[in-house]
Amino acid sequence: MTQNDNNFCLILAGGVGSRLWPISRERKPKQFLDFGGTGRTLLQETYDRFITFIRPENIFVSTQQSFVHYVAQQLPVLKPSQILAEPIRRGTLAPVTWATSAICRMCPDARVVVSPSDQVIYDLPAFRDDISRGLDFAGANDGVVSMGVPPTRPETAYGYIQLGDLLDTEARIHAVKTFTEKPDANFAQMFMQSGEFLWNTGLFVFGAHYMLHNIVKHVPEYRDEFPEMADLGSTAATDTVPRNYSALPNLSMEYAVLEHTNHNYVQRCKFGWADLGSWNSISTDITLSHATRRNRPSSDVKVDGRSNVTMHSEALFDNASGNIVRLPEGKVAVVSGLNDFVIAEADDVIMICPKNDPAAMRRLQTLANLDNV
Repeated sequence: MTQNDNNFCLILAGGVGSRLWPISRERKPKQFLDFGGTGRTLLQETYDRFITFIRPENIFVSTQQSFVHYVAQQLPVLKPSQILAEPIRRGTLAPVTWATSAICRMCPDARVVVSPSDQVIYDLPAFRDDISRGLDFAGANDGVVSMGVPPTRPETAYGYIQLGDLLDTEARIHAVKTFTEKPDANFAQMFMQSGEFLWNTGLFVFGAHYMLHNIVKHVPEYRDEFPEMADLGSTAATDTVPRNYSALPNLSMEYAVLEHTNHNYVQRCKFGWADLGSWNSISTDITLSHATRRNRPSSDVKVDGRSNVTMHSEALFDNASGNIVRLPEGKVAVVSGLNDFVIAEADDVIMICPKNDPAAMRRLQTLANLDNV
């Protein structure tokens, strides 16, 4: 696929992944782990997807200062100027603003795709095609294009985007009618049955100038600080931390900009997608993809006839169903009489907990008080 010099990518890799404890820990969260036994970490897999159609020098990674060494180790091809080290977490708006202003200095006509670093993408040719079409649309039109995928179940943990008028038939790009974040079960069921809603993947593309204009317009708190970000000078390194970065408010892109701009678009994408947000969602997505024989997970992820999932692990099940097992290499789980549990071990912690009870997982994490050990 031909690479366009104006296409840039920002990978967001600053999260702590607390909902996948104890595998994902504050000292080394999920994006820096080989979660499914593929031989590559989630960050590396994300980079691998984009390097096939975006120039290596046009890919940036935003992360916390304490995680920079992981990024440098896992992606040694990156120059220091391509790693934006946040001194403090400030939601997604701050790193997007920082990266976009830096990219604008490099290429005034830049089109940018922003991607989380903790997703699973199936059907890579479709992914490249969808993102490339979105970038082309953003380069020719003012606006932000969110990447959406058709829902496969009434999931309450995901965001939804309602389709408006179809604007580009070939690229399957619609106007956005509404955004809904994490609906209750009844609304999620209605959304899925209507056929008018897509899951919000958290991937979005935009023209750099358009995004900076909207940040200044819609986020008053950033208005005074923005010149500091945008005008560091052409000789300043892109990874120079803006002076008042730590004082910026903690805001998400969706809340601060995407829900307020008048040019919001959504693309009906063809690639398969799974969000590694919680143990329950992982189990559901893997089981569903296996059952439909579409977008199958890697060979190191197994699903038996009773929807028990083993990830990069070995397990024997007796009178058990709907469980998910993730153990260190060389260990075997023998599970009897359990239904819908997570059995996960990492370092000094073994967790056995109902997979659909995130509150219980948070309590166990607090009680263990081992996250920073």
